[in-house]
Amino acid sequence: MKIGFIGLGNMGGPMAANLAAAGHQVQGFDLAAEMPEGVTKADSATAAAQDKDAVITMLPNGKILSDVASEIIEVMGKGTAFIDCSTVDVDSARQVAEAATAFGLLAVDAPVSGGVGGATDGTLTFMAGGSAEAFAKAEPLFEIMGQKAVHCGDSGAGQAAKICNNMILGITMIGTCEAFALADKLGLDRQKMFDVVSTSSGYSWSMNAYCPAPGVGPESPADRGYRPGFASELMLKDLRLSQQAAESSNADTPLGQHAMELYQKFVEEEDGNGKDFSAMLPRFEKRGRG
Repeated sequence: MKIGFIGLGNMGGPMAANLAAAGHQVQGFDLAAEMPEGVTKADSATAAAQDKDAVITMLPNGKILSDVASEIIEVMGKGTAFIDCSTVDVDSARQVAEAATAFGLLAVDAPVSGGVGGATDGTLTFMAGGSAEAFAKAEPLFEIMGQKAVHCGDSGAGQAAKICNNMILGITMIGTCEAFALADKLGLDRQKMFDVVSTSSGYSWSMNAYCPAPGVGPESPADRGYRPGFASELMLKDLRLSQQAAESSNADTPLGQHAMELYQKFVEEEDGNGKDFSAMLPRFEKRGRG
């Protein structure tokens, strides 16, 4: 396939490289990033989108996505797959999909889970929204860039699944960090804590697969000085999106709201910016109840 890829940063770059390595003709555009191996450079987003079978975007937010979409939709041929892998607000995803569909494009919102490692290794999970026809055209590309793709429903459903998942993740990571900090103050050995919780009702991905305590459980960013696998500022972005969606849909999400507030304080007022989101543990270690 001839593929345009717009947004070649930490995630988009390796995703585009994997498509090129699989034999697809990939033309990329980014305002700052260098072209990955096997990807040819386009002079503009419009040039990257012209005469393609599929166009993939990986952009920072809904405003930039909307701006790029307004540039490229009109130059894409009918039946082209427009696959947006950005994590943006549900309303922006639906508006872009509606505009793309009006021009005869096959629109898919498909945010990802798996981080930079998953993008590099081709093991991402895609949460996709759009028509069955659009998903079917995008699915072979998902199989190259990832290990799993779930068709979640109509346009916007992929974004909805992503922000709900990451709201759970933010809440459970805070709870896991609080529990370790409490265990420390109660004199409970961290390894013993892990041995009990990881096989009991406190089991969670935050504990079992991504333990925030260094030297406990499988290797995680905690063992690398909290160098980010998933940065705290990205968790804050996703929690803000969850609360924006909760506001627009009149959903009561008090724990999601509080998790957002804690990460906001951690990132903007403390030392969380640039650290993994599991670095909440040393934050709680240093704090008392008052």
